[in-house]
Amino acid sequence: MNSSKNMLGSDTIVVSFRRMDERLCEIARTGNVEDLLKLTEDHPLLLHTVLLEGGENPLHIACIAGHVGFVKKVIELKKEFAMELNQNGMTPLHIASAAGNIEIARELLKIDSNLCLVKGREQRIPLHCAAVKGRVEVVEELLGASGDSIAYVTARNESVLHLAVMNYQYEVLKVLVEHLKKFNKEDIVNQKDVQGSTVLHLAVSRRQFEVISLMLDEEFVNKSVLDINSLNNAGLTPLDVLLIFQSEAGDREIEEMLRRAGGARARHFSLQSLEADRTATSDVDEGRPQSPAKQLLNYFKYDTIKDSPARVRNTLLVIAVLIATATYQAVLSPPGGVWQDDSNDHVAGKSVMGSHNPIAYSLFLVSNSVGFFTSLHIICLLTNAFPLHLELQISIFALIFTYDTCMTAIAPSSRISIMFTVISIVLPFLAPVLSTGLRNYLKAPRCELPLTSNSNSR
Repeated sequence: MNSSKNMLGSDTIVVSFRRMDERLCEIARTGNVEDLLKLTEDHPLLLHTVLLEGGENPLHIACIAGHVGFVKKVIELKKEFAMELNQNGMTPLHIASAAGNIEIARELLKIDSNLCLVKGREQRIPLHCAAVKGRVEVVEELLGASGDSIAYVTARNESVLHLAVMNYQYEVLKVLVEHLKKFNKEDIVNQKDVQGSTVLHLAVSRRQFEVISLMLDEEFVNKSVLDINSLNNAGLTPLDVLLIFQSEAGDREIEEMLRRAGGARARHFSLQSLEADRTATSDVDEGRPQSPAKQLLNYFKYDTIKDSPARVRNTLLVIAVLIATATYQAVLSPPGGVWQDDSNDHVAGKSVMGSHNPIAYSLFLVSNSVGFFTSLHIICLLTNAFPLHLELQISIFALIFTYDTCMTAIAPSSRISIMFTVISIVLPFLAPVLSTGLRNYLKAPRCELPLTSNSNSR
């Protein structure tokens, strides 16, 4: 009996704290300091409980709302909130930095300057958030609190300079470059992301003329430091990136700027320079630079690092749907169309091509059916774990039935019609079996037969 009472009492406390938590969130949204003090006086353990629960706390909410006075009071009552990450992987300083609230950022940094080095979602620190949003004043404040923060990179190995260029934040980039020059850290401009791209690669690919001009200006970046011919993972220099897709107005001016600064194409490098970059790039093939055509193919080919499985699946789904649509349409409207009327040698609604050239028509339908059923098989595989998968399968079987009906209906003879009825029944089940067997065969290891004594003697 006592135990049940204790359990009931603990449940009541949990419910009570949840209600107070909701009330605390509302107070944080409005920024009412008096209500906060009254609530904490009535429930002294409330802030401790919220801290133990984790996730979003009153300081996160106040930073979003921009209530400086409320932030000061919460810090005074429970400064540990400043270190907590919310459900989006952001500390209060991340939020204040992204929002550009310099006053709140300063208050938070008073607790501990190392707060600007706390890593959140994708390993981003507050400086990264400020750079993405172009908060110049906050960037300067964060760099002042910790100059080393400029060397921190994200989970994708992106430096804060990468993020500034990717988000077209030129003024932020200027501040960052000036900071690098002031503290002799200019080599960070050559930092590469997971795709091997430097800041210059990104600026050239986005045709950011003013950024390129800044990076090539010796007053900002020492020429001896900047690696203008750095190779990315596709084996391309910044000049290669420009010339492969040269089509926009202003490209000629950018090319001239790069060449004046010593920019060159990868194929012009000496074999010694190429060998030095062999481990970091795919630019060398058996000791020779790749051709422009090969570079273009490497630029677009599948990369296990930069291409996520979700992105690849979505791409394959689009391609499979396009193939299914094209092959389905080909059956509805076969080459040559269908006869429009009856006569002695043909029947209305039957394939013209099938009447004149049955062999070619048979080859067309077989090839078209292989493409159609294989694409449907791919769609089924890629959507296997999707919700409403049963309904999707019903739709696919209905599509197969209409395809088979149309294919047999327009066949010019009963013999061809029967043949394709059999094919239409067998192919949906045969396509996955054949594809699996062929894939296993092609990927099976090949063993060379050992040389016999006779062959050795010869």
